[in-house]
Formats: sequence, structure tokens, C-alpha cells
Amino acid sequence: MALGLLCLGLTLMGTLKIQIQDFNLAVIPSPPLSKIPLQPDFQEKQFQGKWYTIGWAQNTNWNHRLSQLLKFSSNYKLKDDHSYNVSSTWFSNHVCDHRSDTILPSGQPGQFTLDNLPSYNGLQNYTMRVVSTDYNQFAMVFYKLVFNNIECFELMLYGRTMGLSPEQEDLFFNFAKSLGLPDDYISFIEPMENCMD
Repeated sequence: MALGLLCLGLTLMGTLKIQIQDFNLAVIPSPPLSKIPLQPDFQEKQFQGKWYTIGWAQNTNWNHRLSQLLKFSSNYKLKDDHSYNVSSTWFSNHVCDHRSDTILPSGQPGQFTLDNLPSYNGLQNYTMRVVSTDYNQFAMVFYKLVFNNIECFELMLYGRTMGLSPEQEDLFFNFAKSLGLPDDYISFIEPMENCMD
């Protein structure tokens, strides 16, 4: 499975059936996690709930094409052990897909790893960090994956509604640029209205 497809599939908490072998995959080096901010005093209860994906930045050059095909949302449900059950829904090629996975607290408040990591063949590491959120309108979330010794990262801009202010989108865009991503690796997508969670 191509690296880009794996990164996208895991970020969506699902496996997409999109062939990308024809793409010339260029990968930007991933920053160390120590360079990625973590939301101070992360509030796990406030973070739970439904988030729509508004912005998507990735260290490969094919996300813009796929972002035109994909629309998705994720619902984070806090469990008693401080993990989240993440139910994701995405709409692609006129079909709604759903998937649920569990992410576990890892290291610091606001940082998580994927439960049952060995079940994803070739996946060596998966880290999710909540970079910034006000809990009521937006969240910026960073994902870093290591698959067969290759690092992949994504930055997502989530909204509680299907639209955010230009200022929030600018903050996301500028942070993605600070990670070394060129403009065409950063996309804004229209959240889905087609599927029901």
C-alpha cells in the first residue's frame, strides 16, 4: 500500500480504496514532535464531540487532488479510561463510509496513540497531538505516522460547524507553512452534508 494512502486512511480512521500509484509522491521531511505545540491545559471532556474537517495539510503532494474527492467528520467520545472512541465518516465517490477506532492517552495531556497498532500492517508509530483548540469553534490537530520506516505527517483544521472564520483558516495556513509545506500541500475542503453519523 502506498505511503500516502496509508497516512490518509489512518487519519480518516479508515481504509480508503483509492489508487495513487500514478502519482509522483514527493515527501517533505517530518518535524520532530518537540517542535509541534501542544494545547496547554488540555480539557479532554471539552474536546469530545463532533468535528468537521475544514483544512488539511500533508507532507505529500497528492492531498489536494484527494481533498476534492473527500469530505469527512469525526466524533470523539471520551471513555472512562481517558481514551477516545473516534467514529469517522467520510464521503468519497458518492459513497458514505464509517469507521471507529480508539486512541489512547500517550505521554502528555492532548497527545494520543492508536490502539491496537500491530493490527495495521507496517505501522510502527501513530501519534496525534492537539496543537490548539478553543473547544467551541476550532481545533488544529497534528498526526505523525511511521510506516515501514517512512515518516508521514498531517495537520488538520477541525470546526464544530461546517465553516470557520478567515482568521482561523489563516492561522492554520500559516502554521502549516511553518512546517515547511508549500501552498499546494495545503487544502481547504468543503465539509460533508451527504452522510449522517
